[in-house]
This record gives sequence, structure tokens and C-alpha cells, in this order.
Amino acid sequence: MDKIARMRELGEQLREASRAYYQEDREIMSNFEYDKRYDELEALEKETGVVLAGSPTVTVGYEAVDELPKERHETPMLSLDKTKDVEELAAFAGEHEVLLSWKLDGLTVVLTYLDGTLQKAVTRGNGEIGEVITNNARVFRNIPLTIPHKGETILRGEAVIRYSDFERINEEIEDEAAKYKNPRNLCSGSVRQLNNEITARRNVYFYAFALVKADGVGFENSREKQFLWMKEQGFDVVEYKKVKGDGVAEAVRAFAEAVASNDFPSDGLVSTYDDIAYGQSLGRTAKFPRDSYAFKWEDEVRETTLLDMEWSPSRTGLINPVAIFEPVELEGTTVSRASVHNVSILKALKLGIGDRITVYKANMIIPQIAENLTGSGSLKIPDRCPVCGGEARVQKTNDVEALYCMNPDCQARKIKAFTLFVSRDAMNIDGLSEMTLEKLIGRGFVREYADLFRLGRYRDEIVELDGFGEKSYENLEESVERARHTTLSRVVYSLGIPNIGAANAKALCREFGDDLDRLRAATAEELSGISGIGGVIGASVEDYFADPEHNRWVDDLMAELQIEKTEEPDEERTLEGKTFVITGSLTHFANRGELKELIERKGGKVTGSVTSKTSFLINNDVSSGSSKNKKAKELGVGILSEQDFLDRFA
Repeated sequence: MDKIARMRELGEQLREASRAYYQEDREIMSNFEYDKRYDELEALEKETGVVLAGSPTVTVGYEAVDELPKERHETPMLSLDKTKDVEELAAFAGEHEVLLSWKLDGLTVVLTYLDGTLQKAVTRGNGEIGEVITNNARVFRNIPLTIPHKGETILRGEAVIRYSDFERINEEIEDEAAKYKNPRNLCSGSVRQLNNEITARRNVYFYAFALVKADGVGFENSREKQFLWMKEQGFDVVEYKKVKGDGVAEAVRAFAEAVASNDFPSDGLVSTYDDIAYGQSLGRTAKFPRDSYAFKWEDEVRETTLLDMEWSPSRTGLINPVAIFEPVELEGTTVSRASVHNVSILKALKLGIGDRITVYKANMIIPQIAENLTGSGSLKIPDRCPVCGGEARVQKTNDVEALYCMNPDCQARKIKAFTLFVSRDAMNIDGLSEMTLEKLIGRGFVREYADLFRLGRYRDEIVELDGFGEKSYENLEESVERARHTTLSRVVYSLGIPNIGAANAKALCREFGDDLDRLRAATAEELSGISGIGGVIGASVEDYFADPEHNRWVDDLMAELQIEKTEEPDEERTLEGKTFVITGSLTHFANRGELKELIERKGGKVTGSVTSKTSFLINNDVSSGSSKNKKAKELGVGILSEQDFLDRFA
């Protein structure tokens, strides 16, 4: 293959991996492999002098998705040039003082404060345009909603989820397929939620790492003074050490020793000149600023032998591959297992029992396979489920292959499905642990969801079960009776429809007025038009209710329940047929989501861009020269301030 063709191939692979990781919260390539291919592409570009359009080396970040409003950053957010060489990092500092700080592994967020109050939070997005997440930022664990400084303040920081919370949240997820791969993956989904109740439960923290603007404040040309000022304003700031080139190696060693005990994820360090004017005088490349440099940990890689592949079924039927290898010491601990995630990655690694493989810890924490030195490709993918012995089949979804158990009566699938059904956000039936469900299912007392409300048939037998008794049974019956009185959204979530979470279930039930028959009859196309749902979820719902057996289970279940109507405030649908676009900061409403909710309750629709179908653009700066204002004027679309909107429609 010639060099240009190889560059095209690498570019496509890296773009696909980034798209999956950043936009779809799934992983198709390890960090180790991504860095290796990126470095190969960068070397080829230097060698050939050619940089192809759309190359990952000259584009940054991910494209903002449609579910959240988008906004252009006042100042473009560039990524950082990087090295794994400590000497190169020291040479960057030279005789200048630098601030060496953690490179946190989360999601970058820009905060704007006016008159001392948090006005806006926007994700990094593609560096030019990000997603507005103000409502979610308000429920981060440590963001100050007000600060002493009253002038306009803009700062950047990293939203992260700590390892302890990552593990807690994953432990609460019974389905292995639904578990998050790493804290960054979890943080990305948490920060970009449409429902900030979910964000609040995830314990997101924010650590400031750069001050963009602070009207009326002087910092004597020092980044460190900016850091100290941000602390005074109430922000948690990334830990840093101030050193010159000759102190870099020792500082890096100190940071490296701290990684293993840190509760927050970090994939390296960042070095920034303390002298602001000097750093700015160096300018920037097309992609990187020259005042900062990133240092990535040199992964500790160990060679070992693949001994076995464990296959673990989940409630959706997905069977997850887990590599078992000869134990090795990595980053101070003994490691013998690593998730391979799916069949696509397994095939890409060309794994076979007895192969010599190299393993490492992503971010010095999560075990991963780096490379297969043998590449035998001899591993046989099972065609039988390891639990029930039923047919197992490889299926392809979104270009990712995964193994599934095809037996709907598989014991593993049933136990996991019923565990979700009784969980807190679903039917909330206390006293039914996975172990208890296993006993009830194994003895034939429970075959479908409705059977949990008919346990009285087997009262005498259940009382005699190990770990049970009269009191335990009475407590269980009380919990079951309470669960009979529920909402349709809880029922829909409890069914375990692929891709449906509690928030999606609420959105669906609200859209169809808590009418189950209307929801069951809806097509994927109709469902995908609902805000926050989309094509993948729409197809999942349509497929679920297309199955006669699923519908029989649902009918039997509904006969046991008393559904309470979700109370929605009565609103005159005065905005029926009207489409709005909202831009700029708001004063009457807490955020755009609140205004959007009002418009939708009144029958209107909110979109992200101005088109010929837009009825009105809402922008408090009616006379500004913004791109949306210009587009609205070109198309003859009316521009309203918030007050105009309230006077006319509220």
C-alpha cells in the first residue's frame, strides 16, 4: 500500500473511533491503539509533506449532537501538542517557569459569569462550536453558582467523574452491556444529559484549568496568579507544580507516584508558561497553541500469554468477551483479566488461546490488551450460550459485531431482566435481590413480569426457602402491593427495551399522553421525531412491540397494575404549528431548556438553526450582527426578544 493510501486508511479509522467514542459513547479501539495509529499518520504527513482534508491531526474534538443547543465559542479551543518524552517536556520549559498540572480525562466545559452569577456553560464541542449544558452544570458537585467578582468572567475546566463514583454507578447497572467502559465515557454522557436530575445523581466535579477573561482584574502577567484568583472565587483548580526545565523530571515523577491513589481520572500532564505575554507571543499552529504542551504517560506494557476467553451473558442477550491471561504486575498491582468489549475488537486483535499478548492499564488504571504479538486469529467464537446452551449468534449493529444468546428463556437473560424490572427507577420492589430472583425463577414461580404480582400462589413454598420466613414474605408482599400503584413511564423503563433509560421512558409517555396503545402502535419514524429519542431508540421501541410474546407479557402485567396518570400542567396549545430558534443569553428564563419546555407545552417546536420553516428567532440582542440574526433577516423570519415573546405568546 502506498503512503497516501495508508494515510487515507488511518484517517478513516481514527475518525470512526473518535465518532464512536465522543458522540456515541462506545469504544471500538483502545487508547493505546488510537495513539499508535495517530502517531503513524502524523509521521507519514511529515514524511510526505501532505495533509489530507479532514485529517485527525488538523481537526479537533467531536461535532455537537442535535439534542442540545449549540453555541460558538468567543475564543476557539485548540487541542494541545503532546509528547511522552520527559526530556522533550523539560526542553519546552527551558529557563522559563511553567505550571505543570494534571491533564484530567473528562469533558472540557467553558463557564461564563455575569454580575457574579453563572450564566452559561458550554462544552468544548469541536473547538469552535459546543453544546449548551447550563442546566446540567448547575448541579455539578462543586461549581459555584455565584462568585464575588461582578465583572464578566469566563474560564475553562474539566468535568470529571471520580473512580469511586464510576464504580458505584457501574455496580448499580446489572446489564454488563450497559456498563460504562471508563469514567470519561460516563462523564461525557452525564454532562450532556437532557435531564439534569440524572446529571445530579452522577456526582460530576469541575476543575478549572484556564482563565479566559476577568474584566477589571490584573494578574501581573502570571498564570499562577490567575489560578490563585480562581481559587479565591470558589473554584476547585487543577493541582499544579511551578518549575523550570531542570525541575520537570522530578515533578513528573511526583505526579506519576500519585496517579495510583488518585480518585479522579488523568491521562497525563499539561505544561503552560507562567509568563502570559511570552506564551501568547509564540502564537499558534493550525491546531495547537504554542504556550502549552501535553505530556502523556508512557504506558507500562507487559507481555503475557492469553489463557482463556470468558463469555459473560447479560439481560439483553449480549455475551461479553473477557480475556484471561497469565498474571502480570502493572502499575503496582497484579492483573489477570481485561474486557475485550465486543467481537469486532476481538477480531481486530486476531486473538487465539496461547497467543503472546501485551497488556497495559489505560490511564494507569483500567486493564486493556495493547497488541497481539502472535496474531493467530484461532480463537473460536462460541455458537452456544455458556449459561443455557442455546444458540449464540454474532450480530452487527452500527458497524460493531457482538455475540448474542438467541434463547429468550435463557436463565442469565431472565435474571438480569427481572433485576432491572424490580430496581428503584423501575417498579421499585424491595426484597427481590438477584439471588432471590434466581431462586424464584429456578423453581418456576416466576416466568414473566406479571408473576411477581401473583406470588401469593406460592406463599407456603416461598416461606420455606432458604433465607426467607414469614416476616420476609410479608415485607415482600407489602412491597409488591405498593409497586402495583405506579406510572406508565416506570413500566416502560422496567421492560428493559434496549437503549431505553428512565428519562427516555418519561419522554415517550409524555409524548403519547400516557397512552400505552398509542406508544405500541408508533412507528420508528414517528418515534425518532420526538425530542431526545432519535432513530436508534425509535427502532428499539418499534422492534420490541412488534414481538407478540413481548405484547403478551405487557398485557398480563398491565392487568396487575393500577397506572397513575402523570399530571402535566394544562397549557393552551397556542403555539401549534410554530417553529422557534433560541439563541443568546436569557434573563426571564433560567436557561434555554426552560423556555423550550414552555414552547413545547404550548404546542410549538424548537430547532437549532434558522431555516425558511422557522417562525421566529428569539434573541435578546435583536439588533446584533450574529449569524442567526443575519440568516433570519435574509429569510424574513421575525426576531423577538424574550419580553417580545412573553408579551405576544405567554
